[in-house]
Amino acid sequence: SDMVLMDDNFASVLRATVWGRTVTDNIMKFLQFQLTVNLSGVLLTVIGAAVSESNTEPLNPVQLLWLNLIMDTLAALALATEKPTEDCLNRPPVSRDSPLITNRMWRFIIGHATFQLLIMLPLLQYGHLWFDLPACGP
Repeated sequence: SDMVLMDDNFASVLRATVWGRTVTDNIMKFLQFQLTVNLSGVLLTVIGAAVSESNTEPLNPVQLLWLNLIMDTLAALALATEKPTEDCLNRPPVSRDSPLITNRMWRFIIGHATFQLLIMLPLLQYGHLWFDLPACGP
């Protein structure tokens, strides 16, 4: 069986269902956040190096690893402290065959990564002019 009851209380089954759905939701939120951050970071590095006059990447591999480490830690802490609520029982259960990253999540990931790039790329190219900073690079 998939679940073993330690007592004859139906509330135990209900509580286990709430916790299981909350864990699944948190995993999906974590993946969505991480994929958004990583997609925008990698695209910024690739596009930034391609349009750079000096052909240098804006984020080197060590900076990408630090970005990943910090974002992993903060996202994990935020989602690990999220309390389960009974609201998750109002929706139907998720099928075992359903994808972990849904089409709606992919649209969110691509949309937010695009938004982040639309903010970061102009800052990367023209930020030194807008903020009266010395230009970086050789």
